[in-house]
Amino acid sequence: MFEGLTERLGGIFDRLRRHGALSEADVGEALREVRIALLEADVALPVVKSFIAGVRERAIGQEVLRSVTPGQMVVKIVHDRLVEMLSGGEAEAKLRAADGAGIELTGVPPVVVLLVGLQGSGKTTTAGKLAVRLRKRERKRVLLASLDIYRPAAQRQLAVLGEQTETQVLDVVAGEQPVDIARRALDVGRKQGFDVVILDTAGRLGIDERMMAEAAAVKAAANPVETLLVADALTGQDAVHLATAFHEAVGITGIILTRVDGDSRGGAALSMRSVTGCPIRLIGVGEKLDALETFQPDRIAGRILGMGDVVGLVERASELIEKQDAEKLAAKLMKGEFNLEDMAAQFKQLRKMGDLKGMLGMLPGIGKIKKQLDEANIDDKMIARQEAIILSMTPAERRNPKILNASRRRRIAAGAGLTVQDVNRLLKQHQQMAEMMKKVGKMGKRGLFGGGLPPGMLPPGMLPPR
Repeated sequence: MFEGLTERLGGIFDRLRRHGALSEADVGEALREVRIALLEADVALPVVKSFIAGVRERAIGQEVLRSVTPGQMVVKIVHDRLVEMLSGGEAEAKLRAADGAGIELTGVPPVVVLLVGLQGSGKTTTAGKLAVRLRKRERKRVLLASLDIYRPAAQRQLAVLGEQTETQVLDVVAGEQPVDIARRALDVGRKQGFDVVILDTAGRLGIDERMMAEAAAVKAAANPVETLLVADALTGQDAVHLATAFHEAVGITGIILTRVDGDSRGGAALSMRSVTGCPIRLIGVGEKLDALETFQPDRIAGRILGMGDVVGLVERASELIEKQDAEKLAAKLMKGEFNLEDMAAQFKQLRKMGDLKGMLGMLPGIGKIKKQLDEANIDDKMIARQEAIILSMTPAERRNPKILNASRRRRIAAGAGLTVQDVNRLLKQHQQMAEMMKKVGKMGKRGLFGGGLPPGMLPPGMLPPR
């Protein structure tokens, strides 16, 4: 997400930083380029105008022009303005604190969360993801209920998701209408002691009065604490218009933006908060059922400006990396040991963390080596290929790579369906990693954890070229 915008803004700010001092003309020219970059990223024109005006007011002041590092000051002003544009005040900050549920759950159980949106926006999948999130993070008992009586197999789809996520789903009663389903879900939720009831409403291919009226009727009957619009980030400004229409007709309290991992421009995310006044609560960052994140404005602003999101990366790792495995690897690294079995364990942890490119995008400055990453074909398939090479080795070969002579390498390449060059490349990467681990081990625990990244974070082969 924001890939194109990050690249454009990175170039603009790099040129600004080269100036020893900035004139009003320098700042004005940079802001014109920022304006074009935002428009190309599909950010709504009124939002762009307001954003540029706010930055200009601060950037042309004495604070920047007399600063020791004027270029850096402009970047900071743009960052702060982005955070303001994406934030929703103190109440929203509390919901995002410590990356909790990300939504309002205050009320007498069962609290109701109503999901609305167009067909194909990912409502039903998001309902399953939200159930997983609430169960794991908040220890809530969740009941899912499908109110979509129009789309074939919609209710069955939610039932399957319930099985996959180990979440109870309301039984289907033939001929029951959406408002009646909502009332029955609430009744079951109260009688069986559920904490949260998630209502998945029907969608349409386009906005129509009947859909809006039905959603409004369900809302009136269920009295939800959250009415969340599920919108597809790939639809760009259409998603912004959709949010406005739903907010006016139904009254939404927040937005869940899906498929942000496929949206390189990010204009919808930057526009929605300003245009609708409704905060983006959560973002879908992948197909897996745990790929739902709290929308953190300061972290998103950091990603846009190429500063990365190391905090988010560490949080994701701490959730998915097994503590016992991490401690075992840490102990080996302290001794300066790192064999191919350890490398395979790292691959396993990386696959748990989801999309590799999305994860790398959270590292500071990664945008500046984007071209090299693209040329290196770094993706999930690369991890699978390298894992196949290691799995084609015997246990003795994994523990002691020094015994891998030419004939063994040919056998391993054939077993993995790859070339000897691929095997050699992996072994070179392992050697580089092993050398680095020895240096880290000599530095002790401070060297291992001082950077804030737990072991198993960086994919093998991502070391700087020699």
